[in-house]
Amino acid sequence: MSDKPIVIGTRGSALALWQAQSVEDMLKQHFPETTFQQKIIKTTGDINLETPLAEIGDKGLFTKDIEQALLDGSIDLAVHSYKDMETASPEGLMIAAVPTRQDCRDTLIMRETNSIDLLPKGAKILTGSLRRAAQIKHLRPDIQTENIRGNVQTRLQKFQESDADGLLMANAAIARLEIQLDHHQILSPIDFLPACAQGALAIQTRINDPEKLNMIKKLNDPSSEITALAERCMLATLEGGCQVPIGAYAQLEGNRLTLYGMIANLDGTELIRDHITINLPNDDRVSHATKLGRDLAIKLCEIGGRNILNKIRNNN
Repeated sequence: MSDKPIVIGTRGSALALWQAQSVEDMLKQHFPETTFQQKIIKTTGDINLETPLAEIGDKGLFTKDIEQALLDGSIDLAVHSYKDMETASPEGLMIAAVPTRQDCRDTLIMRETNSIDLLPKGAKILTGSLRRAAQIKHLRPDIQTENIRGNVQTRLQKFQESDADGLLMANAAIARLEIQLDHHQILSPIDFLPACAQGALAIQTRINDPEKLNMIKKLNDPSSEITALAERCMLATLEGGCQVPIGAYAQLEGNRLTLYGMIANLDGTELIRDHITINLPNDDRVSHATKLGRDLAIKLCEIGGRNILNKIRNNN
C-alpha cells in the first residue's frame, strides 16, 4: 500500500461531510495504517440554489463535478448520496460499494401537529421534490406546495422563517445530523414512496484502480446493494429524473424481494402504483434484482404510467 494519502471527494454540506466521514471511519477500521484525507468539491447543484431542480433538469447536478475529479485523478474515491446519481456511471468509473443503507423514509416536519391528517385545509408544504409534492397532493388534494432549495439546515431555517405549515425532507438526513424535531410524521415507505436509493450511500472509484476497488469493496452490504439496485433499475427503465415524479421502495425479507413503484403527474391527480415480489436465488442475485426493476417499470407503464410520462415530457 502506498504511503500517499487516499483522497475522498465529497460535497461540502454538513450532511455530505458526515457521510464522507462515516466512510472514512469504516475504511480506517479495515485499513488502520492507511492515511485518508477529504477534499470538498463544490458541485453545480451547490452553486445554483435558486432554480428548482425540475427546471434545471439535470440528474447529475450534485455528482458530475465530483466524478470529473475522479476521472482526472485529483481524488481517489467519491462518496455520494446514491439517490443523486445518474443511473449509469461515466465511462471509466464504477460504484464499488453500497454500505449498509440507513432510513429510506421521508418525514413531514410540521409546526403544531404530528399528523398530515391534522394539517389545516389548504396547508402549504415546502419541498424541492416533484415526487414528494405529487404524493402529498395525492393524499391531500387541498394541500399547496412551494419549492425550496438548500442544504438541510438552510431548508429548516427557511421553513421556520416562512408561513408554511410543513416541510418534507428525507428522514435519513434528520437522523444523521441528529436534529431534534418537535412535530413531525415519518411517512411509510410503502404508502409514500421514497426516491430510488434514498438513504443509501454509493462509493465510486475508477475501474482501472484495483487497489482502491479492493479496499472499497470491504464496505459493501449485499442487501443494501440489492435493494438500491432494484429501485434504480426501475428508474433507469423509465428514464426518470428530477423532472418526473417517480418513487420506489425495495424490501428484502430473507430471499423474498418486493419492489413497490409509483409514477405520478405533477399535481398528484394521477398516480399509478404497483408492486412485484420475487424469490431471489442464492446465486446471481444482482441480475434478478435488475430484472425485477425492469419488470416493474414495464408493468407501471402498461397500467397507465406511460401516458403520464408522455404528458409530462411533451409539456417540458
